[in-house]
Amino acid sequence: MKIGIVGLGKIGLPVAKNLIASGHDVFGYRRSQMTDFTAIGGKAATSPAAVGAVCDIVFSCMPDIDALASIIEGEGGLLESAREGQIIVELGSHPVPAKEAFVAPLAAKGAIFLDGEVAGTPGMIAARKANIFLAGPRDAVDRVAPAVKGISDVSLYLGAFGCATKVKLANNILVALDIAGAAQAIAFGLKLGVEPELLLNALTTGSGSSTQLGIRGPWMIARKFLPLQGPAPALKYYLKQAREIADGSGIKTDIIDCLSGIFDRAIPLIGERDVAAMLEYFENRNDLFKGEHA
Repeated sequence: MKIGIVGLGKIGLPVAKNLIASGHDVFGYRRSQMTDFTAIGGKAATSPAAVGAVCDIVFSCMPDIDALASIIEGEGGLLESAREGQIIVELGSHPVPAKEAFVAPLAAKGAIFLDGEVAGTPGMIAARKANIFLAGPRDAVDRVAPAVKGISDVSLYLGAFGCATKVKLANNILVALDIAGAAQAIAFGLKLGVEPELLLNALTTGSGSSTQLGIRGPWMIARKFLPLQGPAPALKYYLKQAREIADGSGIKTDIIDCLSGIFDRAIPLIGERDVAAMLEYFENRNDLFKGEHA
């Protein structure tokens, strides 16, 4: 099967690698160099439209809504080669109304636009453990199922367009909570003099364990905050989006508000390192915020 990928960054490249390893012919495009993509067997295209011209299924993974608009509606965009029966799946996280705005233009050409999300780090994608969320017409989701199986062993259909994005926001509230909780718990145990490896073993096998503790707990103990797998500002972005959609629906956001404050204060300390470096925020909190109630 010929499958297209537009956007070959930290998420798009491992997605492409898994598809290639699953035996698919993968055609890709990104605005910068594509040597990493061609080195794993990908076929480089000159534009998003060129990708769409040869692929009935195209995954896009854009960092923001302006980039998504560019690769769909801009010169050489997917709209130029969109056609009857083609399915385009955006895997990037954007506000639902902004994402949904591309449904009608693509539908006018006969193409179907699906709401997709990836729940997992680049490492989880590479290990085929990331969850692929999909929303939109069920028959279209069923048609892309063989391609999705090439990406990950786990995927879920979540209903009408926009629900994949909404569930990703809900998921990332838990991710932010788990990481902050893991960092606080490990800092607490270390400050009290518990041996690091013994502490980690107890927490990861205890009743309070979580996926993020399992992933980032060892990084925290080893002070391994590079290479960056998940940036703290990205989680802050998800919390902001979750609060905005909650405000529009009359949902109270006590936990989101608390987490947002923690991330606001921790991000300057974390810098360009993985969000696991939030450990240092809790370790140094007394020094950083003298006089503030801890």
